Amino acid sequence: MSNQEFEKILVTNVDFLKPFAFTLTKDNESAKDLTQETLYRALANKDKYHVGTNVKAWMYTIMRNIFINDYRKKARQHVIFDHTPNEFLLDHNQSAISNSAESNITKKEILTAIEQLPDIFRYPFVLYFEGYKYNEIAAYLQEPLGTVKSRIHFARKLLKEAISRN
Repeated sequence: MSNQEFEKILVTNVDFLKPFAFTLTKDNESAKDLTQETLYRALANKDKYHVGTNVKAWMYTIMRNIFINDYRKKARQHVIFDHTPNEFLLDHNQSAISNSAESNITKKEILTAIEQLPDIFRYPFVLYFEGYKYNEIAAYLQEPLGTVKSRIHFARKLLKEAISRN
């Protein structure tokens, strides 16, 4: 098949691609871009087309694969588009909701409660609170992993009781 014949087949089937592209993208401009990319890839991969193959199905497959690959690429990038004008804050009209439980406890009370813990519970708890993993704490304190986990658990219980009494 010559290049001219192949291009003629592609051009005659472009009108079938546009609605499918819009169905995938839900945006007119993105649909046009997807259609154009599909035609480009079809022309670039002319050697992979076998005469007698359903051209529409072949092009639909190319389009679907392009759409899926682009979607996965965007998902990996965790791209968040902010289309709001830069003049406004995103959460301008939102107000903070007060948390009565949190507002009743001060940082000083929490630190005092932690200081009053027995050493056996305080050391692993403080290390955990600072961001160390259970196995790192166990290695540092030279204690079994289960012992470290239970001491941190009991430290939490003791702190909860101490804070609830105030």
